[in-house]
Amino acid sequence: MGVCLGVGDLVESLLMRYKFITCKVLQKEAYLCASRSGNVVDIVLMPQGLHNTPEVLRAEVQKELNRTCDVAEEPYDAMLLGYGLCSNGIVGLRCPIRAVVPRGHDCMTLLLGSKERYREYFDAHRGGIYWYSSGWIETGTMPGKERCEQLLAEYSEKYGPDNAQYLLETEQTWMKEYKWATYIDWHLPGSEAQKAYTQQCAAYLGWQYDEIEGSPDLMQRLVDGRWDAEDFLVVEPGQTIAEDLTCPHLIRAERK
Repeated sequence: MGVCLGVGDLVESLLMRYKFITCKVLQKEAYLCASRSGNVVDIVLMPQGLHNTPEVLRAEVQKELNRTCDVAEEPYDAMLLGYGLCSNGIVGLRCPIRAVVPRGHDCMTLLLGSKERYREYFDAHRGGIYWYSSGWIETGTMPGKERCEQLLAEYSEKYGPDNAQYLLETEQTWMKEYKWATYIDWHLPGSEAQKAYTQQCAAYLGWQYDEIEGSPDLMQRLVDGRWDAEDFLVVEPGQTIAEDLTCPHLIRAERK
């Protein structure tokens, strides 16, 4: 006699369960793609700014990966990382179960949909690109008038008005390395206002403004479980993530 499965049992047997660890700046995009996926995707948001200190990013993400073993009743089929190399912040990460990470330099690859689009745009816009997106604008103070005024007020309070302007000018020298303020448009609610904000920032800083169509393709394939070797690295238990700049894949898995 065959086993009779209920609809709930049949659906559950077809679904994969993933834990998706990503930066808070990708919050809206991550939830959007997860809502479209046929799998169960549990999203864990990490604080914005961890990439500024790669060793801190590595330590915090590793802690979250280690927590995978704590899920006994509903184990995950795989861990998904919503990060690129991020200044080598993911290099050295390991996981007790299969982990999957997109191949890319940073999270802009996920927002643009592929490492190829990232490279094409970068090559066509020499002079330095500062990326703006929904999440980046909402989670931090982007380069522009607001940020400069905020820093000036902080420096004035700490060091006095005579020193504040000098300190601000010294601190902002890195901005001279950029010429473009580019908004990545996923057509999320509020995007028109965010484009206008990016234009204002560009005008204040003397940068050129541009906008580019974002693409959910890479992130959607990540949460859907469609991991081709060209765009994703699958890291098996016992392996760690390593940098590999000798090939266009950027990262590789190695066993130590």
